[in-house]
Amino acid sequence: MKKVIIAGGTGFVGKYLTKRFTESGYEVRIISRQKQHISWHDNAAVNEALEGAELLINLAGKSVNCRYNESNRQEIMNSRVAATKILGEAIQSCKNPPELWINSSTATIYRHAEDRPMTEAEGEIGAGFSVDVATRWEDTFFSFKLQETRQIALRIAIVLGKDGGVMTPYRNLVKFGLGDVQGTGKKMFRWIHMENLFQITLFLIERKELRGVFNCSAPNPVTNRELMQILRSEMNAPFGLPAPKWMLEMGAVFIRTETELVLKSRWVIPDRLERAGYAFHYKTLIHTLQDILQV
Repeated sequence: MKKVIIAGGTGFVGKYLTKRFTESGYEVRIISRQKQHISWHDNAAVNEALEGAELLINLAGKSVNCRYNESNRQEIMNSRVAATKILGEAIQSCKNPPELWINSSTATIYRHAEDRPMTEAEGEIGAGFSVDVATRWEDTFFSFKLQETRQIALRIAIVLGKDGGVMTPYRNLVKFGLGDVQGTGKKMFRWIHMENLFQITLFLIERKELRGVFNCSAPNPVTNRELMQILRSEMNAPFGLPAPKWMLEMGAVFIRTETELVLKSRWVIPDRLERAGYAFHYKTLIHTLQDILQV
């Protein structure tokens, strides 16, 4: 039985990938802070798990859905860097290291963009705390020069799925009559269906010549205005009130998050994946939401 290791595999994305890999006949092992899984502090167990694995996926890191105070900033940064270092050093000690190491990154690495899309080759790296996290995360990952393990950093867009994630607050906004634009409505909303994310990992396993950085986002991003219009339509909500920037700033303080998560325009397209021949099943947001919102 082929083996997949998912580090940080107990969250929204990790649970889905565990389910799909198991259904596809893989043995799945999880590295986590939760007691029932392999502990990050047990070097021997981590090394044993990685031995002979076909794939290692690293999703570990503190959620960015919080206030960016100094303590949270340090934890967001350190959790990603430390996990990546542990895995890289463990791979270096393996006799039969994983064939492929996919490390999650983020599409937030690019600048705020309302003027043009960002590709891997021509995208412009942004500035600020979130970008600093992304660049250091990738720098740590690629600092390991591994001869027997391919390395791919996935700059993942907002993942849409049926059970949790951002769909829960978006559903609530529409349900309670707040389903119009956030801010100006012009920001680009980049997204990917959870099933496409799983299928991309299978594609990358098979395409053994591929390595480096890949944008992991659907090929047809939409504006925030279009997102909310589609959501209202699919949820049969005839109207919704807008949420201007000042209102979002106030609300973010109360719910202990940052408005960057809503207001930054991330116009990202999967240029390398499409050039390599990957075909998205869920190409449009309408198709994606029809699947996710069906009862």
